[in-house]
Amino acid sequence: MENKIKQKVMTTQIATLGNGCFWCTEAVFSKLKGVRKVIPGFSGGHIKNPAYREVITGRTGHAEVLHIEYDAAEISYAKLLEVFFATHDPTTLNRQGNDVGTQYRSAIFHHDNVQKTVAEKIMAGLTQEKIFQNAIVTELVPFDVWYPAEDYHHNYFELHPQEPYCMVVIQPKLQKFLKKYQKDLKTES
Repeated sequence: MENKIKQKVMTTQIATLGNGCFWCTEAVFSKLKGVRKVIPGFSGGHIKNPAYREVITGRTGHAEVLHIEYDAAEISYAKLLEVFFATHDPTTLNRQGNDVGTQYRSAIFHHDNVQKTVAEKIMAGLTQEKIFQNAIVTELVPFDVWYPAEDYHHNYFELHPQEPYCMVVIQPKLQKFLKKYQKDLKTES
């Protein structure tokens, strides 16, 4: 008799999203069920291998982004975009709160036509439902290349919760997210 081993097929996919400071957004997306890895980095610029000190000048053209590995069998791309739009202001051009510059722009770097179509439908729905007072300025562009940020940016909120920026900016955003998305959170094991 032949042994047949059932394996859970993990449908790992990638989403690359820019919605302001990656310290804030990493803290949010890393809590979602189905998200395997969240790595802060840079996309959308015109120089190779940029360093954070270069990106924050606004002269490289890169946005601070998250490179999110997720299991599409557990969380959909549409759910990721729902969280994306719910946790930043997609109507402010090159700004999120006090963070100002093109590196903080709202951007979706789609990896294929399916992601592009899902993003277009969600943005059209948000616009039609008048969810935001102002027009959505999120750029929707094809993914080209992503560069990981330096190691000290990874898990920033988890490693530095007592820093003023974490306490004043990230903590309130994270608490609001945790309250709204309780059913979508990873369970502690």
